[in-house]
Amino acid sequence: MALARLTLEEHVRSGRRFSPPPNLPPELSARRAGAFVSLKKKRGVLRGCIGTYEPSEDTLAGEIISNAIRAATEDPRFPPVAPYELPEISVSVDVLSSPEPCEMADLDPRRYGVIVQSGWRRGLLLPGLSGVDTVEEQLRIARLKAGISPDEPCQMWRFTVERHTE
Repeated sequence: MALARLTLEEHVRSGRRFSPPPNLPPELSARRAGAFVSLKKKRGVLRGCIGTYEPSEDTLAGEIISNAIRAATEDPRFPPVAPYELPEISVSVDVLSSPEPCEMADLDPRRYGVIVQSGWRRGLLLPGLSGVDTVEEQLRIARLKAGISPDEPCQMWRFTVERHTE
């Protein structure tokens, strides 16, 4: 998505927050939604991914801008993106639907992402991830991210995404 790319370039090169043009389409300027921004290097190797499953900004544009900056600078698995890396990074944006409560039988890892929660511990896994082909694998990874053991009861929600890639 162009907005995430422009934000990434501006922030990594200058340290400034990208200011979107005033003529953004309504789906970016009037809509609110959670969004994940993923940065990948060549051959699809993850370089950063940060997102929100519920909106925290006034607009979807603001959500994408904030999460693009955070994916480049705050993903604890990686150092901040350096300017020399920009040409080899591809950007994707997943815009999330509102999560809805579900049971295991309601999931399909290709169609639905999942959120698991037990107490304050929460894990999220986006849909359509390479190597995640079964509900069991999807839930195993989401539980692992949350620190929820396999036999521990948890609440589950599912959501869909609109995926935009370069």
